[in-house]
Amino acid sequence: MYWGHGAVDTLVGSAFMQMVEHPWGITAFGAASVKAVPDLVRVRFKIIRVEQTPAAAFEAARAAVRAVRGALREHGIADAAVEASRLDLKTAVEYVDGSRKFVGYQCQAAFAVQSGVLDDVEALLIDIVAAGANEIEGVDFDVTGKRELRAEARRQAVAAARAKADLYAEAASVRVGAVLHIEDIDPEQPNATRYRSHAEAAATSAQDLAPGHVVVSAAVVLGYAVARD
Repeated sequence: MYWGHGAVDTLVGSAFMQMVEHPWGITAFGAASVKAVPDLVRVRFKIIRVEQTPAAAFEAARAAVRAVRGALREHGIADAAVEASRLDLKTAVEYVDGSRKFVGYQCQAAFAVQSGVLDDVEALLIDIVAAGANEIEGVDFDVTGKRELRAEARRQAVAAARAKADLYAEAASVRVGAVLHIEDIDPEQPNATRYRSHAEAAATSAQDLAPGHVVVSAAVVLGYAVARD
């Protein structure tokens, strides 16, 4: 079928007018962060022993495990707050001049310890290393009420998105209508990259830079209808 230039112009103009007269809505992104003083610490560490025989490696690792558990109990950490792996054994080698050289048998146990006594962390680390832990994997501070903090961050993110939608609507001389779409965004996930430029203010807020605090963030995309007068 052949369409003349006049007919095409009419169709294009009609589609454009329909878009203008019946806008589909307003989309706004909102992000927020809340902070709290940590009340929980998690320490992850390993005991690693290398000996010439499997039996000697197991015995050395067991002795270190007993000593470390004793140190933990002295700091008031109950066994229920300690997660420990079973002893693991593997051949230990090192490379010398490009060749593999047998070193012995390596036995290791991994630990994860949780404590609510933050003022004791320094002494705890010193004592578990002295007792036999020879690899500290991480010391992470957290809060027990993270769910409540996340909920508050989400409420603030919704308020931020609504404020942005109101601003755009006012600038465009329209009114914000009913909510049509709510999309939760995890700010830490790679697929949130396209939103980060819109959330730079939230990402660099004083809350995020506050030392000694746990910061919990949330983000949301809201879609609104354009209200009709």
